[in-house]
Amino acid sequence: MTSDILTTTQNSEIVTTRILNFPQELVFKAWSNPEHLKNWWGPKGFTNTFHEFDFHEGGIWKFTMHGPERGNFENECEFIKIDKPNLIAWKRHSKPLFQILTTFETLAENETKVVFKMLFETEAECQKLKPYVVDKNEENFDKLEIELSKMNL
Repeated sequence: MTSDILTTTQNSEIVTTRILNFPQELVFKAWSNPEHLKNWWGPKGFTNTFHEFDFHEGGIWKFTMHGPERGNFENECEFIKIDKPNLIAWKRHSKPLFQILTTFETLAENETKVVFKMLFETEAECQKLKPYVVDKNEENFDKLEIELSKMNL
């Protein structure tokens, strides 16, 4: 069921980059350990219920995102590439369909560059979501920083 990472152009991807003042191993742990991931995943005000989190290539991640104003959002993803502690990629099986490619790079002892890419099959699909998700991705990273400040290696 696994598949390759999409090849995209600038117009069919949404990229969020953040320099985090934490070591790469800790940042990777916040993305790969469901006990931490559930605390910060999603924009401001959202919470999560994880139903399945099988962190290996081909593994499934099923969860419900609970919105602050309206409704629950069911999500199903499949991990398609994991290279600890450098890269995590997954493919969404629930709509909207896209892939996520996240890379982690050590810049200094307590400094990690995270590049979060949303990869779409078409420019049209990407442009449809772009106005909504750019700010939401920044909110997601704000929540990640809060979670990292509470974590230990």
